[in-house]
Amino acid sequence: MAHGLVSTLLDWFQKLSPAFTQPSWRNALIVFLGWIQICGGHAVTGALVAAGVAGRRHHAAFHRFFSRGAWSTDAVGQLLFRSIVSLLPRDAMIEVVVDDTLTKKSGPKIFGLGTHVDPVMSTLHYKVLAFGHVWVVVSVVVMVPFSRRPWALPVLFRLYRSKADCARRQARHRTKTELAREMLTVLAGWVGDRRMRVALDSAYSNGPVLLGMMEKMTFIGALRPDAALYAVPVYPGHGRRRVYGDQLPNPKQILTDPRYPWHTCKVVLYGRRKTIHYKTVDAYWLRVARRQLVRAVCVRSPGDAKTRAFFSTDPTMSVPEILMTYAKRWSTEVCFRDLKQELGFADSQARTRKAVERTAPFVGYCYTTLVLWFAAGAWQSPLAKPPLRPWYPHKQQLCFADIVRCARRALDHFDVLDLERSLEALRASDEARARHGP
Repeated sequence: MAHGLVSTLLDWFQKLSPAFTQPSWRNALIVFLGWIQICGGHAVTGALVAAGVAGRRHHAAFHRFFSRGAWSTDAVGQLLFRSIVSLLPRDAMIEVVVDDTLTKKSGPKIFGLGTHVDPVMSTLHYKVLAFGHVWVVVSVVVMVPFSRRPWALPVLFRLYRSKADCARRQARHRTKTELAREMLTVLAGWVGDRRMRVALDSAYSNGPVLLGMMEKMTFIGALRPDAALYAVPVYPGHGRRRVYGDQLPNPKQILTDPRYPWHTCKVVLYGRRKTIHYKTVDAYWLRVARRQLVRAVCVRSPGDAKTRAFFSTDPTMSVPEILMTYAKRWSTEVCFRDLKQELGFADSQARTRKAVERTAPFVGYCYTTLVLWFAAGAWQSPLAKPPLRPWYPHKQQLCFADIVRCARRALDHFDVLDLERSLEALRASDEARARHGP
């Protein structure tokens, strides 16, 4: 069984080989297999130790793989994106999430470090600052056979640099929305004629991201409570046609306006079936969507004074569909947690620009590769069975920690520098176990 799992894992990583030269791909494979076997803090040298390569290959070659290697993170992301799309039905909607995450770091010579707001520690009235990197990430949301929740698989990364860091290095400052727009433009070139939906939080639901892109993809995001909405114009039959109608109440006012009736729907959000009370209107959001008609949905949240409003640039979408699509955005938060806790996304101490801009995305691509491998059949292996926890009897779904555990079990006693002999040994071990039992 271990032989089959390792063989398929190598096959999945082999799909990324067109993005590398042959020597770089071998180095990437060693780092990949070693990185997922590390227990504790993650580093390139730690990956060499975990893979059994320390002392047999010089560590400088693997540091050069990140700092000077002839490969592109976008090229790797494109190959992973094609692998994901190939698993979807031809007419299926491609669902994408854009978000950013903070990785705390410190060091005088690490490229791109800056002071950023920590969204986890901050509250509505109190902002906590942290020193580190901020990554803007585009992920594809998929359903997997071993879990009932959606999973976000990262395919594109951009490092956001603060104004102070750009001024210090005399570089042009680019906002997070500009980086998101750049990645969505790249993604639009990969998609071709496939349909795509993009879920955004309030930080990215703005004109710099949406304008010029709404013909290629549908956006679902958070609507500002004070958004200026305008009605569809009614032509009286004479005179010049109006481009926009009269200004409507903003979402916060709509919730208390008796002219807009309340509606009710039942929808599954975050794994639970809920009854949602809402008001909806189709309108123009001039500042963000210009002449694109949007469907605005204002939701009443019991016990929460904050106005909840959402929008879709496709006014034909139903309200339950809008809410469920936006709720899938949470999958990227789970992805960020798993990346940091299980794969050491924030652990690398790379310093030079190329090393910094490649190491974290490489870890994200390791995550995507592992999930695709596990979903392709590894989840049915006995090695994927989680350990017995009598105090946790209600666990029914597998998580990313189970994926990493399964990969480590399969790679036990595997020599990455001697692939053929290691696979033969694993095959013989599996055959002996089948004949004589475990």
